[in-house]
Amino acid sequence: MAASTFCNLTHASLFLNNQLTYFKRCHLVSKRSKCSSTCMEKVLHRRFQLQTRQHYHLHVCCAGEAELSSSSGFEDVGQEDISMETLIWRAIKLPIYSVALVPLTVGSAAAYLHTGIFSAKCYFVLLASSVLVITWLNLSNDVYDFDTGVDKNKKESVVNMVGSRTGIFVVAYLCLALGFIGLTWAAVEAGNLRSVLFLSCAIICGYIYQCPPFRLSYQGLGEPLCFAAFGPFATTAFYLVQGSARLSQLPD
Repeated sequence: MAASTFCNLTHASLFLNNQLTYFKRCHLVSKRSKCSSTCMEKVLHRRFQLQTRQHYHLHVCCAGEAELSSSSGFEDVGQEDISMETLIWRAIKLPIYSVALVPLTVGSAAAYLHTGIFSAKCYFVLLASSVLVITWLNLSNDVYDFDTGVDKNKKESVVNMVGSRTGIFVVAYLCLALGFIGLTWAAVEAGNLRSVLFLSCAIICGYIYQCPPFRLSYQGLGEPLCFAAFGPFATTAFYLVQGSARLSQLPD
């Protein structure tokens, strides 16, 4: 508000000075011959019109800047009024965990259709393990975005909320370790170790998507990597595990 007022006063002062200069010149011109007076008055009048237009455009620019600064101020106030519950909800990013449910359900359904085999125990172990792996993706993404400065002013960033970059980093990779152990256990129980290879490829896609020194998401490769991880790799792995879940328990 103060900046806008100062800007308007400055341009008003310049505008008045231009008017005084214009009238002084007209007064001097009137003392000369009629022809030269007429010519000079036309020139000065044209110049006065141009200066008036310049003053108008400068005034509009000042008004626009004041409006922008005012709106940004309201945005800042709005961000400060966000409740902790809302920030926690945004930090959880619940919809992202659907990528654990979809490939597992599709792979299990395809296995049941092809083999008639479905293990609820195996399904929920794989689901819990996948949620842990996606939690690693979520938390480690916040850590590395914090390192690059992308989330410096992001209030729903887990690192900013907790205030410990190292703590979130440790929790993230602990979730990855537990998730991978669960996935491997399910594959061993099903007697199909080929699925571990596909699951490892899916996790590697997640790593090079966001983790240094790769960070391929910054190079426009995020969508292909996500498709490969949660599409062919994860779905095929879950199909193999569910399709072999009870075959390993059948007598020879």
